[in-house]
Amino acid sequence: MRRHLPVAVEPLIAIASLYWLLAANPLFFRAALAGRLLTEPATWGFLAALAVAIFSVHFLLLALLANRWTVKPLLAVLVVVTALATYFMQAYGIYLDPTMLRNALRTDMAEARELWSWSLLPHLALYAALPLWLLSRVQVQRRSWTRALAWRLGSMGAAVVLAAVAVLAVFQPLASMMRNHKEMRYLVTPANVLWSTTAALGRDASTAARARLPLGEDAVRMRPAAHAGRPQLLVLVVGETARAANWGLSGYARPTTPELARLPVLNFSDVTACGTNTETSVPCLFAPVGRRDYDEARIRGSESMLHLLQRAGVPVHWRDNQSGCKGVCDGLPQDTVAGLNPPGLCTDGRCLDEGLLAGLDERLARAQGSQVLVLHMLGNHGPSYFRRYPPAFAHFQPACQSDDLRQCSPQEITNAYDNALRYTDHVLASLVAKLQAQSDRVDTAMLFVSDHGESLGEKGLYLHGMPYAIAPKEQTQVPMLMWLSDGWARATGLDAACLRARAAQPAAHDHVFHTVLGLLDVSSRVYAPAWDLAAPCRRTQAVAAVP
Repeated sequence: MRRHLPVAVEPLIAIASLYWLLAANPLFFRAALAGRLLTEPATWGFLAALAVAIFSVHFLLLALLANRWTVKPLLAVLVVVTALATYFMQAYGIYLDPTMLRNALRTDMAEARELWSWSLLPHLALYAALPLWLLSRVQVQRRSWTRALAWRLGSMGAAVVLAAVAVLAVFQPLASMMRNHKEMRYLVTPANVLWSTTAALGRDASTAARARLPLGEDAVRMRPAAHAGRPQLLVLVVGETARAANWGLSGYARPTTPELARLPVLNFSDVTACGTNTETSVPCLFAPVGRRDYDEARIRGSESMLHLLQRAGVPVHWRDNQSGCKGVCDGLPQDTVAGLNPPGLCTDGRCLDEGLLAGLDERLARAQGSQVLVLHMLGNHGPSYFRRYPPAFAHFQPACQSDDLRQCSPQEITNAYDNALRYTDHVLASLVAKLQAQSDRVDTAMLFVSDHGESLGEKGLYLHGMPYAIAPKEQTQVPMLMWLSDGWARATGLDAACLRARAAQPAAHDHVFHTVLGLLDVSSRVYAPAWDLAAPCRRTQAVAAVP
């Protein structure tokens, strides 16, 4: 018969809190002690106070949730979650804030598979399997309810006192650290997981419970006389994880955009993204007010630009090759590349981005009126950059062939990433070629912008999703380009030289909403000409409202 160790609830959660203090928080302590000398006694006092505070916070959180029946299941779940959290935090240098947790909760199976690697197994064995085995050997002691209540209140009171004493002892340096580096709280594990998950789920539930507020109810499409009788198609391409630092058209030394370089595209070389992850950037990209006056609740609680266009009589279709439209296309016509399953482009639920162009020739051939096609790319989604392009685009060698970036050298990671950009270049150039081929009867335009950038190991960071306030420029600076057919440029009176000059100036995701409305001649009170990149380059045209 197996022997079990009898332990009461409070000592058990104290042991768990001590374990997490020592095993799950090296990143926090490393950040907190940055710039401090270990030879100074004050540093060790600061470290001890932080340790006591973190221990006490975790004890209090667990004490609010645990009882004799729930403590072991609760600790078991947290042991596994904490082990996973620490692995990804250490592997990629991420912060587990609410936005990052929302990304994790909405990761599809194909993305999740790419994040799992063999190096995760020994980490889970040490930080999850071993603690779970020890937990299985524990038998929770029974107490009378009066004694249990006394123990709970007494232990929580002691934890509050310990936390208060620790914080007051180092209040000035701690307050300064938290004021200047607020993001550091998202390194405290597993408190970061508990807080961020609750915050993300709470926000999602609050948003889902309310109907989206209508946007641009006064929107009406104005039709330039030069467009009369000719169909119009604007293709808006939302890129994924393409960073400006490696974009050939913006001055990168390597030829990552050779096909686009041969085309008359307008490249915007200094563009700032609204966020560092898809969950933030995509809704922000389709909102009238972006990063300059960012309000997540307002953005998620309102209709998007696409709903406004549909209301104005411009049909919209969303085609996805990633993890959805993040609410901006809800209720609108949409499909997925995986659902279309174009021959030779899909494997194990993942499709190459050329699948986004399936059926485009037919759409152009039957085009009538004005319409918008949105293509959401898989692009350079990491960490499996080598899976984002076919073998013919493996120009830069040797390229990382592992889902675990730590198994590859920095140069191998960059090679794989640049190969994926070469493929994005090909997809966009192929799109322009298809639009050009029909330009004798359809006025066409293409606007491409990446949702956010990517870290490739700079400063020990990988992937994306850093809190915006401390995010490196590799994650916030993105490529953007525009192409207009001659017919579209003539009909809208756009001056090419003026547009080229504007493309050399700083721009942002904030400009996209108003630029699209301007390109489509959609009038609304929410349209701000000052944020329309093309507005200064547009000659006055005779227009009429389209019923």
